Amino acid sequence: MSAPDDRGPVAPEYRIEDLAQASGATVRTIRAYQDRGLLPAPERRGRANVYGDIHLTRLRQIAGLLDRGYTLTSIRELLDAWDTGRGLGGVLGLVAEVQGPWSDEEAGRITRAELEARFGGTPGGAPVEGAVTDGFADAVADAVALGVLEPAPGDVDEFLVPSPQELSVAVELHAAGVPLSAISGHLGELRQQVEHIASRFLEFTTEHVFARYAGHRRRTDTDAAEAASMVRRLRPLAQHVVDAELARAMGRLAVRHLQKHLTAPDPPTEHPVPRPVLIPASTMQAVQDLVGSQGIAAFVAAAAEREVQARTLDALTSSHAKSERFGQKP
Repeated sequence: MSAPDDRGPVAPEYRIEDLAQASGATVRTIRAYQDRGLLPAPERRGRANVYGDIHLTRLRQIAGLLDRGYTLTSIRELLDAWDTGRGLGGVLGLVAEVQGPWSDEEAGRITRAELEARFGGTPGGAPVEGAVTDGFADAVADAVALGVLEPAPGDVDEFLVPSPQELSVAVELHAAGVPLSAISGHLGELRQQVEHIASRFLEFTTEHVFARYAGHRRRTDTDAAEAASMVRRLRPLAQHVVDAELARAMGRLAVRHLQKHLTAPDPPTEHPVPRPVLIPASTMQAVQDLVGSQGIAAFVAAAAEREVQARTLDALTSSHAKSERFGQKP
């Protein structure tokens, strides 16, 4: 590494071994990054390659992106898409903003024994030793697969809990009598629906908000800083909208759902079954002569109903007359 001279400070220069030591990467890794186009080519001086601060900065940037879960392919695309060295600082700020926590909830920890105590009780009652269902181990495996639980590094009997609220919901549902397998299955379905909502919200904001940062022009550090600020402003909006719409939907559907399942059904209405009646041919001919062939059925029905009503009226009149006579007796 060179040292400053009387003409002022001189930019540091590195051999590949020195660059590896300063960056924490291996010589082999540095050469692999060069081959993949992730590092600018070094300056050639005679038979030696000379690296500078731009290479050291780039190696540190790559390491930071790798720690955030980016692959080398995605890092290459990111570096190619934005101004190399000029806007990258803002890009990393934008990446950190997007990948930051989207909830104020703090993660927790729980042991396997504590899980068994919380889920091992009888529905609606206190935890009972040995009452854990046979499917508990499968339920834990499902929870790990869904990310509700994360195995704690170095401890097979302890788990990280990214969302203690989500775990508490599962506890309450199980205490109310919902099987663990049903809780896991429902969460898997719910997650697909929520991810669809999140995807649509991102598409919407990208189209109407972030489109100004797209295109083929060269992005600047200012562009990235503005985009990061916009992410901070929009971050809570999706949750607020979903909370409001869920509350509205629950208020509208819950009453209908309870009425459907808790209200006693009306007894089925019995409809009389039509029965054939034999009528003399001469009578049928007479009716036909009066109303025509199309009106026979209606005429016969009306005549029968009129006779029934007449008899009912006669019975009521007769009953009233008898009551009056009996009432006049001493």
